[in-house]
Amino acid sequence: MQITRRADYGVRTILDVASLDAGDVALTHEVAMRQGIPLPFLAKIVPALTHSGLLRSQRGAGGGISLARRADQITLLEVVEAIDGPLALNMCVLWPEECGRSGVCPVHEVWCDARTALADRLGGTTIADLLRRGEGPGAQEG
Repeated sequence: MQITRRADYGVRTILDVASLDAGDVALTHEVAMRQGIPLPFLAKIVPALTHSGLLRSQRGAGGGISLARRADQITLLEVVEAIDGPLALNMCVLWPEECGRSGVCPVHEVWCDARTALADRLGGTTIADLLRRGEGPGAQEG
Protein backbone atom coordinates (compact mmCIF):
# COMPACT_ATOMS: atom_id res chain seq x y z
CA MET A 1 0.00 0.00 0.00
CA GLN A 2 1.21 3.47 -0.79
CA ILE A 3 -0.22 6.85 0.16
CA THR A 4 -1.21 8.66 -3.02
CA ARG A 5 0.64 11.70 -4.25
CA ARG A 6 -2.55 13.72 -3.66
CA ALA A 7 -2.61 12.67 0.01
CA ASP A 8 1.09 13.43 0.39
CA TYR A 9 0.52 16.89 -1.09
CA GLY A 10 -2.49 17.34 1.19
CA VAL A 11 -0.36 16.58 4.25
CA ARG A 12 2.36 18.95 3.07
CA THR A 13 -0.24 21.66 2.48
CA ILE A 14 -1.74 21.30 5.95
CA LEU A 15 1.73 21.29 7.56
CA ASP A 16 2.75 24.38 5.60
CA VAL A 17 -0.38 26.30 6.62
CA ALA A 18 -0.11 25.07 10.22
CA SER A 19 3.43 26.41 10.47
CA LEU A 20 2.23 30.00 9.95
CA ASP A 21 1.72 32.40 12.83
CA ALA A 22 -1.79 32.42 14.31
CA GLY A 23 -4.14 34.53 12.23
CA ASP A 24 -1.97 34.46 9.11
CA VAL A 25 -3.26 33.12 5.82
CA ALA A 26 -1.25 31.36 3.14
CA LEU A 27 -1.50 32.12 -0.54
CA THR A 28 -1.90 28.90 -2.47
CA HIS A 29 0.75 29.78 -5.02
CA GLU A 30 3.23 30.38 -2.18
CA VAL A 31 2.35 27.03 -0.55
CA ALA A 32 2.81 25.36 -3.94
CA MET A 33 6.22 26.97 -4.36
CA ARG A 34 7.42 26.21 -0.81
CA GLN A 35 6.24 22.61 -0.95
CA GLY A 36 7.14 21.80 -4.55
CA ILE A 37 3.52 21.07 -5.46
CA PRO A 38 2.32 21.91 -8.98
CA LEU A 39 -0.20 24.75 -8.58
CA PRO A 40 -2.91 23.07 -10.71
CA PHE A 41 -2.59 19.98 -8.50
CA LEU A 42 -2.85 22.07 -5.33
CA ALA A 43 -5.90 23.84 -6.74
CA LYS A 44 -7.66 20.44 -6.77
CA ILE A 45 -6.52 19.47 -3.27
CA VAL A 46 -7.48 22.65 -1.39
CA PRO A 47 -11.24 22.25 -2.03
CA ALA A 48 -11.16 18.70 -0.62
CA LEU A 49 -9.37 19.91 2.51
CA THR A 50 -11.80 22.82 2.81
CA HIS A 51 -14.87 20.64 2.27
CA SER A 52 -13.66 18.25 4.99
CA GLY A 53 -13.37 21.11 7.49
CA LEU A 54 -9.58 21.09 7.75
CA LEU A 55 -8.86 24.32 5.86
CA ARG A 56 -10.70 27.61 5.57
CA SER A 57 -10.46 29.38 2.23
CA GLN A 58 -11.00 33.10 1.70
CA ARG A 59 -11.15 34.73 -1.72
CA GLY A 60 -10.18 38.24 -2.68
CA ALA A 61 -7.80 40.77 -1.20
CA GLY A 62 -6.37 39.49 2.05
CA GLY A 63 -7.62 36.02 1.17
CA GLY A 64 -5.86 32.71 1.21
CA ILE A 65 -6.04 29.50 3.17
CA SER A 66 -5.78 28.88 6.89
CA LEU A 67 -6.48 26.02 9.26
CA ALA A 68 -10.14 25.59 10.14
CA ARG A 69 -9.16 24.03 13.47
CA ARG A 70 -6.07 24.10 15.66
CA ALA A 71 -3.18 21.87 14.57
CA ASP A 72 -3.56 19.74 17.72
CA GLN A 73 -7.15 18.97 16.66
CA ILE A 74 -6.33 17.72 13.16
CA THR A 75 -5.02 14.19 12.71
CA LEU A 76 -2.95 12.74 9.94
CA LEU A 77 -5.78 10.25 9.34
CA GLU A 78 -8.25 13.08 8.72
CA VAL A 79 -5.97 14.65 6.12
CA VAL A 80 -5.34 11.38 4.28
CA GLU A 81 -9.02 10.42 4.31
CA ALA A 82 -10.07 13.92 3.19
CA ILE A 83 -8.06 13.34 0.04
CA ASP A 84 -8.19 9.58 -0.57
CA GLY A 85 -11.34 8.52 1.25
CA PRO A 86 -11.49 5.80 3.90
CA LEU A 87 -8.37 3.71 4.46
CA ALA A 88 -8.60 0.19 3.14
CA LEU A 89 -6.00 -2.35 2.25
CA ASN A 90 -8.59 -4.33 0.33
CA MET A 91 -12.18 -3.57 -0.65
CA CYS A 92 -13.46 -6.34 1.65
CA VAL A 93 -12.34 -4.31 4.67
CA LEU A 94 -14.81 -1.51 3.89
CA TRP A 95 -17.49 -3.53 2.10
CA PRO A 96 -17.37 -7.15 3.32
CA GLU A 97 -20.87 -7.75 1.97
CA GLU A 98 -19.55 -7.17 -1.56
CA CYS A 99 -17.00 -9.97 -1.24
CA GLY A 100 -18.38 -13.45 -1.48
CA ARG A 101 -15.39 -14.80 0.42
CA SER A 102 -15.49 -12.55 3.50
CA GLY A 103 -16.90 -15.26 5.76
CA VAL A 104 -14.36 -17.89 4.72
CA CYS A 105 -11.31 -15.90 3.64
CA PRO A 106 -8.29 -16.61 5.86
CA VAL A 107 -6.73 -13.20 5.18
CA HIS A 108 -9.82 -11.02 5.77
CA GLU A 109 -9.13 -10.66 9.50
CA VAL A 110 -5.49 -9.76 8.81
CA TRP A 111 -6.57 -7.01 6.39
CA CYS A 112 -8.99 -5.66 8.99
CA ASP A 113 -6.40 -5.75 11.78
CA ALA A 114 -3.80 -4.04 9.60
CA ARG A 115 -6.28 -1.33 8.60
CA THR A 116 -7.17 -0.77 12.26
CA ALA A 117 -3.51 -0.52 13.28
CA LEU A 118 -2.75 1.98 10.50
CA ALA A 119 -5.86 4.04 11.26
CA ASP A 120 -4.96 4.08 14.97
CA ARG A 121 -1.42 5.27 14.20
CA LEU A 122 -2.51 7.99 11.78
CA GLY A 123 -5.47 8.96 13.96
CA GLY A 124 -3.19 9.25 16.98
CA THR A 125 -0.79 11.62 15.20
CA THR A 126 -1.80 15.27 15.06
CA ILE A 127 -0.49 17.98 12.79
CA ALA A 128 0.91 19.65 15.93
CA ASP A 129 2.85 16.43 16.68
CA LEU A 130 4.35 16.52 13.19
CA LEU A 131 5.26 20.20 13.49
CA ARG A 132 7.10 19.47 16.75
CA ARG A 133 9.04 16.67 15.05
CA GLY A 134 10.14 19.13 12.38
CA GLU A 135 11.58 21.48 15.01
CA GLY A 136 13.89 18.93 16.61
CA PRO A 137 17.59 18.35 16.04
CA GLY A 138 18.36 17.02 12.61
CA ALA A 139 15.05 18.18 11.16
CA GLN A 140 15.17 18.48 7.41
CA GLU A 141 13.04 20.19 4.85
CA GLY A 142 11.33 17.68 2.63
